[in-house]
Amino acid sequence: MPYLPKLLFLLFCLILVGECGKHKSRKRRWSGTLEGHKHGAPLAKKVVDGTKTRKVKTDHLLRVDDHDFTMRPAFAGPAVPVGVDVQVESLDSISEVDMDFTMTLYLRHYWKDERLSFPSTTNKSMTFDGRLVKKIWVPDVFFVHSKRSFIHDTTTDNIMLRVYPDGHVLYSLRVTVTAACNMDFSRFPLDSQTCTLELESYAYTDEDLMLYWKSGDESLSTDDRISLSQFLIQKFHTTSKLAFYSSTGWYNRLYINFTLRRHIFFFLLQTYFPATLMVMLSWVSFWIDRRAVPARVSLGITTVLTMSTIITGVNASMPRVSYIKAVDIYLWVSFVFVFLSVLEYAAVNYLTTVKDGKERKLREKAKEQSLSCTCGMSHTRTMMLDGTYSEADANSLAGYTRAPMATEEPPEKQERMVVHLALDNESTKKKGIHGFRIIQNTHAIDTYSRMIFPGAYIFFNLIYWSVYC
Repeated sequence: MPYLPKLLFLLFCLILVGECGKHKSRKRRWSGTLEGHKHGAPLAKKVVDGTKTRKVKTDHLLRVDDHDFTMRPAFAGPAVPVGVDVQVESLDSISEVDMDFTMTLYLRHYWKDERLSFPSTTNKSMTFDGRLVKKIWVPDVFFVHSKRSFIHDTTTDNIMLRVYPDGHVLYSLRVTVTAACNMDFSRFPLDSQTCTLELESYAYTDEDLMLYWKSGDESLSTDDRISLSQFLIQKFHTTSKLAFYSSTGWYNRLYINFTLRRHIFFFLLQTYFPATLMVMLSWVSFWIDRRAVPARVSLGITTVLTMSTIITGVNASMPRVSYIKAVDIYLWVSFVFVFLSVLEYAAVNYLTTVKDGKERKLREKAKEQSLSCTCGMSHTRTMMLDGTYSEADANSLAGYTRAPMATEEPPEKQERMVVHLALDNESTKKKGIHGFRIIQNTHAIDTYSRMIFPGAYIFFNLIYWSVYC
C-alpha cells in the first residue's frame, strides 16, 4: 500500500512526457512546411478587406454618427445631381372608368455623398437593406398625380442600399403606383391612349437637387413579356422638364411616357356585330304581311329594346364624359334605323286602315243605292252581266232607264249586280290617278323600304369605318 501513490505519480509523469514529445514533433512538421514554401513557390496570402470583417460596426465604418444627415450633401453648395433609372416590371391594369393605370417598377437613384466614404483596399462596395436608409440622407422623390403607391414588404421591405468607398450611393426600391391618366375617348373604341408617370423631388428645388435620367432613353427598361388583355403597348420613352409652383419655385420633373392602342376585336364581337344584327333583324318586318300586326309590332319592339340594352351596357363601363364617342355614333345611328322601321310599319298600318275604311264606305253607299234604283233589263241579262259580261258591256248599260224590277227578281242578285258595277267604275277612276297610287298602295312602302334601309345603312358604315379607321 505505501508503494501505490508512488506508482500513480510515476505513471502520470510518463504520460506528461509523451504528450510533450507529440507536440514538439507536430511543431517541427509545420515549421518544415513553411521552410519549403520559403525556398520554393511563394504562398499566396489572401488580403482580407476591412469592410467585410465583423470587427468594425457599420455605423463606425461609415461614420454615421459623425455627420448630420438631415441636410443634403454639399449643403449650401451647388445642387446635388441625382440620376434615376427605372425598370418596369409589370403594367397591371388600365381603368377607363377611373381614368388611371397601375404599374409595378424598380426605382433606382444614384448620387454621391462624401460623408459616406470609407477606406477600402479592394474598392468593394457594401450593400445594406432598408434599416440603414433611416439613418442617412436619401432623395425625396415622389410620384406626381399618383392616387396610391406602396413599397413591397414581402418578406422584408424591398429596399436596397449600396455604398461605394468613394461615397457613391445606389438606392433601389420596388414600388407599385396607381397614377392618373388623362384619356380622350372621342374615338373609343378605335383609340390610342398616352399615359405618363411623373417623378419629382418634393422638398428640394432645382437649386438644391438636380434630378435627371442617368442614361438618357436607356434609363427606362421594360420586360418584353408585359401585355394587357385590352391594349397593345406600342412604346415607352422618357422626357424631362421643369415644373413651376407659384409658392415654392422650380423643380426638376422626369416623365415616363407610354402609348397604348386598344384592341378592337373584343368590341366588334360585343358591340358592333350585335348592333348590326339588330338593325338587319328589324328589316325582316318589311317582308311580313302588313295585316300581321302582332308579328311586326313585337319584332319592332324587341329590336328597339335590344338596342337600348346594348347602349346601356357600353356606357356602364365608361366614364360619364360630356362629348360624343365613336361607339355612341354607331349605336345611336343603328338605334335610329331600328326605330324608323317601327315607324314605317306604323305608317303602313295607318294607310291600310284608312284605305279599308274608304272601301267600306263605298260598299255601304253602293248597297244603299242598290235598294233605291234598278236597271230596266230582263232577268236573263242581269245574270249574264253579273257572271260573264265584260266591262265594256257593263258600261253600255248607262242608257237604260230606271224601272221597277219584276217581282220574281231575288233581292240579293240585284244587290250583287249594282255593287259590281260600282266597283268597276271605281277601279276605272283609280287607273286614271297613277301619282296617288304609291300612297294608297301600302305594299309599295314596304317595297321601297326593302331597298332604302339597307342601302342607307351600308352607306353609313362605309363613311364610319373610313373616318375612324
